Amino acid sequence: MRFLALLVVRLAALRGVALALALALLGPGLEAHAQPGPVFQLARPRARQAALKFDMQRNLIIVAAQLNGLGSYHFLLDTGVANSLITNPNLADSLHLTLGEELRVVGAGGEDTPLRAYRTNALRVELPGVVAPSMSWLILSEDALNLSGYAGTRIDGILGSEFFKSFAVAIWPLRGQLVCHAPARYQPPRRWESLPLTLAQGKAYVEAGVAQLPATAPTAPAELSLPLQLLLDTGAGHALSLETTADRRMHLPAAHLRADLGRGLSGVITGYLGRVGAVQLGRYQLPQVLTSFPDSGQVHLRLRRQEAQRQGNLGYEALKRFNLVIDYPHQRLLLRPNAHYQRPFEHDMSGLDLLAAGPGLRRCLIVGVVPGSPAAAAGIEPDEELLAINALPAALLSLSEIARLLRAQDGQRLHLVLRRPDGELRTATLVLRRQI
Repeated sequence: MRFLALLVVRLAALRGVALALALALLGPGLEAHAQPGPVFQLARPRARQAALKFDMQRNLIIVAAQLNGLGSYHFLLDTGVANSLITNPNLADSLHLTLGEELRVVGAGGEDTPLRAYRTNALRVELPGVVAPSMSWLILSEDALNLSGYAGTRIDGILGSEFFKSFAVAIWPLRGQLVCHAPARYQPPRRWESLPLTLAQGKAYVEAGVAQLPATAPTAPAELSLPLQLLLDTGAGHALSLETTADRRMHLPAAHLRADLGRGLSGVITGYLGRVGAVQLGRYQLPQVLTSFPDSGQVHLRLRRQEAQRQGNLGYEALKRFNLVIDYPHQRLLLRPNAHYQRPFEHDMSGLDLLAAGPGLRRCLIVGVVPGSPAAAAGIEPDEELLAINALPAALLSLSEIARLLRAQDGQRLHLVLRRPDGELRTATLVLRRQI
């Protein structure tokens, strides 16, 4: 039996509305299990490209695929994962998969609680216009991540960097569209910013300039920009995560919040929320970027042997402000701002942590309330169910839409209808407050 380090971190860019997932193989020879070369190909041999739609929920890119001719199944598309992962163990039975080598999974968090995983080979994966004839996956023995409850829509697993190694992948966030370009025939668009990517163990890293805010005076100007190596992470819903122990020049900003950033396989991920003065990506600058600072012992120290040059990761909350091309074959990232480019980065203003449950994932459960938050002041408690916001039934809203309402505007009043665990209905008035 071999050990696999699966570091799963929910990092709150919007209070529990973000996911960062990093996969690293530990132990001699395990890196060899990563599939070399392109795994996917265009379904039509002479095609130059294939376009497919994606759904975005809580800043996660979700695509539909068939496995061994069956499905549709749904997968989070994640550059931060080197080996694709099936998180729904029921698929092993429904697809009659042969489970191979057993591995042990340990995750980020406060404890080391191993979880079993198995390798399966020769799995045919089909997306519109794209096919992987024979692909290796890892299957978790239990759905410890509950990605479906987190996103509010069914997610069966995570499609990792094997997809990106095969194409120049254009992502059009406002269209909800991916375009997979055949690398040998791809011509990049003119006047887009091109940044070099460094590829290592199936993952891509980009250098960004990060101007920190001072550690002692919140109103002082931002410091000089630090060139940092960041994991390019489409599976992270936050904008930016920095590990301050990765570089002695890095520090927490003066204005920061102590927070439970989320939950990994091994427990709660703790750390801080704050901001940096700016993130520079080539000629483009994103100001006042909301940033997660996870506690070093739970994240960076577990990754540093595999990713020694990594100081953090750049997530989809920042990336979605651009139309982008992630071009692994030519080791470059192409960027052009879209209509979201100038939107401010906002944190959740309610203090509610929500999870979808029930038939069709249409029930919205309150699984946590931040002490001292507007939700706590309104008397809202964990295990209550959110039924309506301002007369809008919660069952008709996605978790993404509810999250937007909960960070809409400082001082805005929201009228909630709640159901207690004993079935009693009640109302509460929530006054949103910007905390960071």
